[in-house]
Amino acid sequence: MLGIETSCDETGVAVYAGDRGLLGDALYSQIGLHAKYGGVVPELASRDHVRKLLPMIQQAIDISGISISELNGVAYTAGPGLVGALLVGATAGRSLAWTLGVPAIGVHHMEGHLLAPMLESDPPDFPFLALLVSGGHTLLVEVDGIGRYRVLGDSVDDAVGEAFDKTATLLGLSYPGGPALAALALEGNPQRFKFPRPMTDRPGLDFSFSGLKTFALNTWRESAQTDEDRADIARAFEEAVVDTMVIKCRRAVAQTGLQTLVIAGGVGANVRLRERLGELMSKEGGRVCYPRPEFCTDNGAMIAYTGYRRLQAGQHEGLSIKAMPRWSLEELPAVDANL
Repeated sequence: MLGIETSCDETGVAVYAGDRGLLGDALYSQIGLHAKYGGVVPELASRDHVRKLLPMIQQAIDISGISISELNGVAYTAGPGLVGALLVGATAGRSLAWTLGVPAIGVHHMEGHLLAPMLESDPPDFPFLALLVSGGHTLLVEVDGIGRYRVLGDSVDDAVGEAFDKTATLLGLSYPGGPALAALALEGNPQRFKFPRPMTDRPGLDFSFSGLKTFALNTWRESAQTDEDRADIARAFEEAVVDTMVIKCRRAVAQTGLQTLVIAGGVGANVRLRERLGELMSKEGGRVCYPRPEFCTDNGAMIAYTGYRRLQAGQHEGLSIKAMPRWSLEELPAVDANL
């Protein structure tokens, strides 16, 4: 199975085989292209995917040690994401599948993240609870099986990764902001500033990070704007975000009774978040599962694996090219638990 990921600013291509696992994986990041703009420029992202995708497909095939004629299917990210970027991968994936005479499947980007831990040596068993945290999404999902998803909590405004990036920008940090802010937070004093924990003083599992971003901005403006102030604000912001997600996960564990928590998506690589959620699940007598750091960010491997499981269940697309910038996880068809 060939997997193609082009939902935003990473071009990812991978080959997965059901009997041998991941055979080859290639990834190209556009960070350098977008850095001078302080964020992803959709048109530039689409153009760079056009430039990089076909050579990367060949690269992944070469790494895998197979010929392209040995592919049994092609999976591509069909959404959610930037529509222009999605169309590049969808067009290439659907066209390649037609040329080879094999089925194609459009994969939900967040389902790819959700299933990424299945590529590890000790994957989680169904059912489990999933915290999906990225630049575009903050979701708590009850997972009974592939395609059996119930969204328990969502962000009502900024996704957590977006909040990290925007707060980093207002502090004058380099792009991409999230990792830069997390690195700076290690130098900060956790006792100096106390930020709010949004939406934790009321019942429910939804998230809100827009107000926290504003709180950080006001704190920065009222400070002397020294390097020490910047580090202390970064630490307070990260602590507030992590605390908020831990509180929501604790509630979700109590609500569902599930003892396995999957953390996935780009923010899932945050060291502090992993530590705190590991402590939470240890106290609850459960465990935390997450993909290796390089599979937390967007990648082709998660798309190849997810596409493999869905094609194995007999699901595939028609000849039309599928690209959906908005797409709910709860709309996906289920896969037979025995497959």
